Amino acid sequence: MSTDREAERGAIQAAIQRLLAGTPIRSTGALTVVQLAAEAGVKRWVLTHKHPDLRKEFEAARESVNKIPAAFQSLQAKVDDLEAANRRLRQHNSELAERNEIYAQVIHALTTELTELRQDPSLPANVRRLPAEPTRSHRT
Repeated sequence: MSTDREAERGAIQAAIQRLLAGTPIRSTGALTVVQLAAEAGVKRWVLTHKHPDLRKEFEAARESVNKIPAAFQSLQAKVDDLEAANRRLRQHNSELAERNEIYAQVIHALTTELTELRQDPSLPANVRRLPAEPTRSHRT
């Protein structure tokens, strides 16, 4: 019976090493107790009830690697970079939207002013009125 227990412990310890190294064989590679049991080829209850010391050892080691397996740490770095780029793009988009709003207000104000000037009959004689509609020259 002790050989079974030692075999289980050996399988669990090897599974811990594989998961932390990011080289899973039988599991998804996630750093969870369920995946540790799958990686070791034992039932979860065997891990949690018969070998709680190994479960605690695994959880402590998992905390030291920030719960991210080595195989996924480069992916996490890319995710972090992409999230930062997304934040910068959203900020830039907000700034452009604000500028567009200001431009729209200025265009409206200038259009209103131009319309009022075109309708002002008190313009001096030496000031030429702009046509209301631009004329087109047709070439034949």
